Amino acid sequence: MTDIVYLKMKKKLELSERIHIQLKHIAYVSTSGQHKRKLENTPIYRITKKDKNTVIIDSFLIIDHLNQIYKDIEFQLIGPEQTVISIQPKRKSPSIVLTACVWVLLFIGAAMTIMNFHYDVSMQEVQQKLHFIITGEENEFPLWIQIPYSFGLGLGMILFFNHWFHKRINEEPSPLEVEIFNYQQDLDNYLRHNENKMK
Repeated sequence: MTDIVYLKMKKKLELSERIHIQLKHIAYVSTSGQHKRKLENTPIYRITKKDKNTVIIDSFLIIDHLNQIYKDIEFQLIGPEQTVISIQPKRKSPSIVLTACVWVLLFIGAAMTIMNFHYDVSMQEVQQKLHFIITGEENEFPLWIQIPYSFGLGLGMILFFNHWFHKRINEEPSPLEVEIFNYQQDLDNYLRHNENKMK
């Protein structure tokens, strides 16, 4: 009787070093047989410097390789057809000076953006008119409106990006996280589509 083994390829695998890829690294294995551990530890691929930062492993090649080793097992594939392996070396701790410079640059850029936006929409005139409508007096700098508005602007940005330093406000992903996820999906799809051309 032939054992049936179900394989589900992982969409992506991120590594910090070049290792010998085993089946358990790139696929989930499901079987009622006794050789699950042996299957999971089957060597599949050895990553070298020639592979650079990205390797794409196709499920057809995996099944062909396993069929040569295990003659009495029938392999059935479920899910994705390829696994994208990304090799990213361990990051060094960032320089405090460089981090401070980037932070200051982003702070100034964001401040300029907000100020130019407010100038374009005549925010100060709107606040002056609002002050006149409520109090009946003219005031060039209605601080009682401008100061709470400034705090509200900052609070709104925190709620929009759903983060306060490393703490998440709620479980919903921020728009930035969704855009990064979509970009990564598009990049992985591009790599899968152009696998043969790149080789």
